[in-house]
Amino acid sequence: MAMAAHNEDANVALVGHTYLVKVTLSNGTSFTAYTYAGELPSCAFGFNSHGVAFTLNSVPPCEEEIVAGAIGRNFVSRDLLEANSIEDALARIHSSEASVGHSYNLIDTRARRILNVETASRNRISVHEIGETPFFHANMYLHLQVKQAQDENSLSRQTRASSLPKESKSDFLALLGDSNNEKYPIYMTGPLLYTLCTAVIDLDEKTLSIIEGNPKEKQESYVFPLS
Repeated sequence: MAMAAHNEDANVALVGHTYLVKVTLSNGTSFTAYTYAGELPSCAFGFNSHGVAFTLNSVPPCEEEIVAGAIGRNFVSRDLLEANSIEDALARIHSSEASVGHSYNLIDTRARRILNVETASRNRISVHEIGETPFFHANMYLHLQVKQAQDENSLSRQTRASSLPKESKSDFLALLGDSNNEKYPIYMTGPLLYTLCTAVIDLDEKTLSIIEGNPKEKQESYVFPLS
């Protein structure tokens, strides 16, 4: 089994203000991206016709980690939608001179590879290839040594995820649908943060599915072929 699953969490005010954008460029490259109104595609997740897909997690840094006047992270993720390979995607991330860090889950849908890439300003980067051991990432750095804001929400979700079973696709969807902690649930329903949808990239079935509602119910709203 090889898969990546991602909860797209945002402020509750953004419910109903997202779009699926499908683009074909003049060079023949096409991509599909989950996009917020008024923003570049995509600061959430997407995939393209070259077999490259990604999901994203913000990693709030301390103030001194931010470089004013450098490139905003949404421009980097927009550029990734044109990457022609996972290596090209890594090169685009590494050369971006970003003002603030990010966590990228890069997926090669053809070679069945998944990389977690953590970045920080001043061209710092750490790459962790996901193997047989399941990997969960909230909104905090895990392997790049960076001064970061201590976020109780992320710490709580990371701890909760480590205690849940991760043996099957159903386990992963149940994990992303977990609301055991009322204050800091993994699956969020307000009053401030809300899980807008869950993206499931299945590298065996070669599909990207979008679930609106709790993912443990497995009610897919959209299914896109990746091949």
